[in-house]
Amino acid sequence: MAERFFCPDPLEVGDYVLTGPEAHHLAHVRRIELGERVVLFNGDGREYPAEVISVGRRCVVLSILSVEEAERELPVPIWVASALPKADRTDFLVEKLTELGVTRFIPLLTARSVVIPREGAVERFERAVIEASKQCGRNRLMHIDPPQRWEQFVGRTDLPPCKVLLHPNTSLPPLSGVSAAGGVLAVGPEGGFTAEEITAARENGWELMNLGPRTLRIETAALTAVARWSDPLRLSPSPSSAAAAESQAASDGTPLETGLDRAGLRSP
Repeated sequence: MAERFFCPDPLEVGDYVLTGPEAHHLAHVRRIELGERVVLFNGDGREYPAEVISVGRRCVVLSILSVEEAERELPVPIWVASALPKADRTDFLVEKLTELGVTRFIPLLTARSVVIPREGAVERFERAVIEASKQCGRNRLMHIDPPQRWEQFVGRTDLPPCKVLLHPNTSLPPLSGVSAAGGVLAVGPEGGFTAEEITAARENGWELMNLGPRTLRIETAALTAVARWSDPLRLSPSPSSAAAAESQAASDGTPLETGLDRAGLRSP
């Protein structure tokens, strides 16, 4: 498989001059040679196979050979709002959420938060998203929101309809499937959400669910919950291929079954 490189510009067939860190990596770390093939992506859901035609000290000129649709997103949006774990575990969390297909990540500030994002944290997370996307083949970037306080976030009107707060209380129902219209998971700090924060969640239509009898670290809880939600969805086609399948089904009169139907997540 050709190596993947990210560039933020609109792309089309023809010559393209790559600059910045990616060009430096190609020219001075990778030491790419003329005629080698790479794949460019810019977050629009497509891939752009390209051939190296010139290598300079500060730029690499590539010939973009084609534009290929390569949609690898989950069929419904999944958001994760989480307090931040300590040390470099946040970078690990962002990387793995990207690999799992999460649409949006919101760093949360709660009453018991230990880690407060520093200036430049969002930009660092965005770089981690790009690196993870290069590795996993994802062609749309997970969006990173600026850090938000729980009291500001919990009542947002633009959240996906299925809103779940993870809470280590085994009397609560276990985490169930995500809505066909998407969902958002809230993960608290290692000290948990306060009673007031839980009350605010309930008042704003959040469900409380648990992940089992063991106490999990922030990143473990978030990744476990996303995996439970996303695994059945991986049986479904991406939105673009789903639309094509539905069009074909309509034309020949055959019913369409998707992973959402098989997983019991399709809205009636």
